[in-house]
Amino acid sequence: MPLKVLRRLAFTFGLMVSLACVPLAFAGSKKHPPAKPVDLNTATATELEQLPGVGPVTAKAILDFRAKSGPFRRVEDLLSLHGISRSKFEKLRPWVTVAPAPRLPHPPRASSAPHRELK
Repeated sequence: MPLKVLRRLAFTFGLMVSLACVPLAFAGSKKHPPAKPVDLNTATATELEQLPGVGPVTAKAILDFRAKSGPFRRVEDLLSLHGISRSKFEKLRPWVTVAPAPRLPHPPRASSAPHRELK
């Protein structure tokens, strides 16, 4: 056989073997959703990446949004992020939550009595 034909066969065989191995590489990488919903205001990037449809880029977008805009007020705030469509949001919805903000104690009220000047 001419050398050109042998090279083509070797390339084709190598390509077929490579493509056959691709599903094996991803077989063990299926995500397992968390046991309980993840709080969007306290989750780390690693915790967010465990959610279905969330990779490093989306996790970073969530953290950046939180740093820039403050805590999430409701789960639906995710829809304002670039890259989160309505369908992606619907897949995420069961796995995310926003815990209520802790209530701060009220500061003491100023008395209504007039202030006296100290001498």
